[in-house]
Amino acid sequence: MTDTTHADDFRGRIEAVDTATADTDRLLTVAVPATAPLGETLERIEADHAEANYLDTDETTQTYVEDALEEIRRILHDYERTPENGLVVYAGVVDSDLRTYVFDDLAEPVTESVYERSNEFDTSPLDVRVAPSADAPTHGLLIVTRESAVLGRYDAETVELVDEVTSDVPSKQAAEGRSEDRFQGRSDERADEFFDAVGTAAERVFLEDAGTGSDDPDAGIDRLVLGGSEVMVERFEDGDHLPDRLADRVAGPFEVAYASEQGLRELVEAAEAADALDVGEARETLDTFFADLDGDDPTVYGHEDTAEAVDNGAAETVLLADSLDAADAQILARQAAETGADTVVVPTGYDRGERFAEGFDGVGAILRHPVA
Repeated sequence: MTDTTHADDFRGRIEAVDTATADTDRLLTVAVPATAPLGETLERIEADHAEANYLDTDETTQTYVEDALEEIRRILHDYERTPENGLVVYAGVVDSDLRTYVFDDLAEPVTESVYERSNEFDTSPLDVRVAPSADAPTHGLLIVTRESAVLGRYDAETVELVDEVTSDVPSKQAAEGRSEDRFQGRSDERADEFFDAVGTAAERVFLEDAGTGSDDPDAGIDRLVLGGSEVMVERFEDGDHLPDRLADRVAGPFEVAYASEQGLRELVEAAEAADALDVGEARETLDTFFADLDGDDPTVYGHEDTAEAVDNGAAETVLLADSLDAADAQILARQAAETGADTVVVPTGYDRGERFAEGFDGVGAILRHPVA
């Protein structure tokens, strides 16, 4: 028995894909990006279909996988070209039924190719995601404290911890019972060694590993945001430990107590509060949303009110938290596109994004005009 669902129930398709499981690796996920030709994927499907009898698994699973591959091959042959926003196909035997789910009507383009066989379907191609624009600035993040230093990146949407350098600079408590001058000299020597190691790590992370090579003066990050405990970070900055190309791009320093992933987020918040960074589209749009809540410009939030505003054509920009249920996000994004509204995905990995997700159900809209 074959249960094929194509276009009649978008939410039903997503929920079915999300809940499907099997006791062996026989469920196939195939995603073709919007910019990729179908031919390459079809060739792989046909080759694997021909080799299905040689899979390292039991005979029943081999048959189920062969059936799923045959169904996907049939579906791909129905398309002359890749749909505008890409194509995602799921096929596999669940509870003795061969089930297929086809998505050629997604709100946002599929950006990555997926070809996977598992005991569950891969739902990541269905997530509504908006990647940072190609010209979005990239910031390096560096926190220096007595105990350690951390290095990270911020792409105007997300904060990533990349590396850590541990310090062996002795604390003041270690001076007990020693000559003060001797202790201070050893402390300064250890600090310089630590700062040199941090500068070397910064050159590697922010220049050499940036993709275009350390000899390119324009390589690497657009700006280096510097923070840390007040005394240590100022000593580091004043000590000429950074390469000139990084030293010329420093913003700060900003006072941050701890060298950690949370400290990196606090560093970004401090820099943005001081207008030292170019913010990304999502954060700028969310700032506008919050400002409009307290002002006279019309906004709505929550699933019901936002959906009503979209249906009435009143929404100018729809905001969706990246933690939102995939079905809800896709449906709202599709409806927004049909009415000419923009969709902005809000990352929840920082304070205001988390507030939006928790306090407003992760859904809101900036309106063209009030909803009647």
